[in-house]
Amino acid sequence: MRFSPPTAALAAALALSSAVAAPAIADGTHDANNDRSALSGSIPEWATPSAKVGNADTSDVRRVQVALALRDPSGAARLAADVSRPGSSQRGHFLSAAQFTDRFGPTDDSVRQVRDWLAHAGLTVKDTSTNRMFVDIEGTTGDLERAFGTHLASYRTKISGLARTLTAPENPVTIPRALRGMVSTVIGLDDSGQTIRPQHTAPHAPSAQHCARWWGEQNNTDVPQKYPSGAQSNSLCGYTGTSLRAMYSLGSGDQGSGTTIGIVGAYNGNTVAQDANQAAGQTGIPQLKPGQYTAVLPDGGFTDQQKCDADGWAGEQALDVQSSHAIAPNAKIRYYAAKTCLGGLYDAVVKAVNENAADVLSFSWGNADGERSLAPAVRDQFNSIALQAAIQGQSIVVSTGDAGTNAGVTGAATASFPSSSPWATAVGGTTVGLNQQNKPVVVTGWENAGNTLSGGKWIPQRNTDGSFAGGAGGGSSALYGAPDWQEGVVPASASHGHRAVPDIAALADSYTGFLVGQTRQDQFGLYSFGGTSLAAPVVAGLAADAQQVRGARGGLLAPSLYALRAGIKDVTPVKAGIFSPTMHTLPGTGVPSQQGQYLIDFDTRPQTLQSGPGWDNVTGVGTPDRGFVAALAAK
Repeated sequence: MRFSPPTAALAAALALSSAVAAPAIADGTHDANNDRSALSGSIPEWATPSAKVGNADTSDVRRVQVALALRDPSGAARLAADVSRPGSSQRGHFLSAAQFTDRFGPTDDSVRQVRDWLAHAGLTVKDTSTNRMFVDIEGTTGDLERAFGTHLASYRTKISGLARTLTAPENPVTIPRALRGMVSTVIGLDDSGQTIRPQHTAPHAPSAQHCARWWGEQNNTDVPQKYPSGAQSNSLCGYTGTSLRAMYSLGSGDQGSGTTIGIVGAYNGNTVAQDANQAAGQTGIPQLKPGQYTAVLPDGGFTDQQKCDADGWAGEQALDVQSSHAIAPNAKIRYYAAKTCLGGLYDAVVKAVNENAADVLSFSWGNADGERSLAPAVRDQFNSIALQAAIQGQSIVVSTGDAGTNAGVTGAATASFPSSSPWATAVGGTTVGLNQQNKPVVVTGWENAGNTLSGGKWIPQRNTDGSFAGGAGGGSSALYGAPDWQEGVVPASASHGHRAVPDIAALADSYTGFLVGQTRQDQFGLYSFGGTSLAAPVVAGLAADAQQVRGARGGLLAPSLYALRAGIKDVTPVKAGIFSPTMHTLPGTGVPSQQGQYLIDFDTRPQTLQSGPGWDNVTGVGTPDRGFVAALAAK
């Protein structure tokens, strides 16, 4: 692809990172009576007057973060673009975490002034992050309201189609005018963190009565054959690590040696390493060596386990660890556990980036209701920390979600965040059928449509979103401009001048899923997982393999992916389908919950997303193919 000259690249970098280059600092609104300035972007989109149902309990204690603004955000955006762009003289000239902080972090004096004011306001001031960008505080709702000149209210909204009551500021957050330009936002005054969900299908135990160990090994011929011989199969039992490596043509030398993969999730499963090692013999994944897996846990333990579905996060953790380990067996894995899903994930991201121990960071979660469900200022702060990761050479890969366009959840097509962040690589999904020799029979975009057998015929299901039965997220961002590395590759009709997702895709369809070992209720078992939660750690593992070959970090992956001329398979629709006695449950779908006789059509555009020649809004530039690791390493 053609890359823009430096001046144009800078303009594009600033455009796509407007949230970084122009953080949500005080917007100039000034109350002459109390010498305060308002912080823009502090109210999430769902906190509307019509949705208000009451006031927040002033005695509730909340732990929040005061975010401080970067120095020279334009220069940071320019540097991040330069060190990431193949062919740039600055390519690969990454900074250490300390160098980033010294050059772009808030000053010690700014931190001192902010901390002094917070303490004077009666709040409990706790830690300051090592990059000086975040100050942790604690206080009752009443104390926080007085300190930040706002009022917290309760709002009725929906998360993944389910009604929830969430707290948010009713009016803009304010700070002393003397701190204007130092403080960019306050994170945690609203509950939009509850919209963040792990992006995997509900795992299911393989059943030898109906599932196929490889494509077509079992095919129910007692039901109508909608597709020709060889193009219809029973749902797969789940691929082993051996099959997953064969899917991406990995050789014995592709081990991820000398690298570290960081995984960010909520909570912590106590049997993760034990489960991975117990599954190893059955799935072809080498056991973890002593010290190869470590978990970074939050101080003070975990909170909100029931509200956040801690069990679901445990499954996510097992999936991420075992899939990335299958692709890069010698890479160290470092798991960063969030204290809670209610905003805690960003704390864990900050820790992972500031620690700078992981070369590749995998995030298999995102907003269930599109990129606007977080308050704008919160998105801005994620972009700031992701920008730091790019400058340090850390690669961030993010799943795009499993609800396709999200229209079934939100009522309108919308991309998900943080996959739409300009400083992350967005990973979409594929459906893959391998034969007994681990050779591909079916490779297509993951966008499923459901059919129910009725009267001897396959009848398309009519759910909350038509026949849509789950698929990778994709589309164009409503928030971020098109980066220069997508020019000439993403059609203008698809991007509309905005950041388009995904960038690349990997295995995600749960009907052709991946076997994961997990202990549940003290019983170990193998379960088949899917979702773009699987695709993201697969790409993270491939990035680690490429780093082994390169001998150095790769940084932001997306510019290199768009510049590849080899190692990428273009994904297009394949006329094929799968029989299953159950429909897999995903957020944003309303598929039948009872057992029956169902057929899943692949990639037939059940919403508006479909794979196709060249870049598409399901698989991006395509899916990794033979030679991918070497090609990526050369960039």
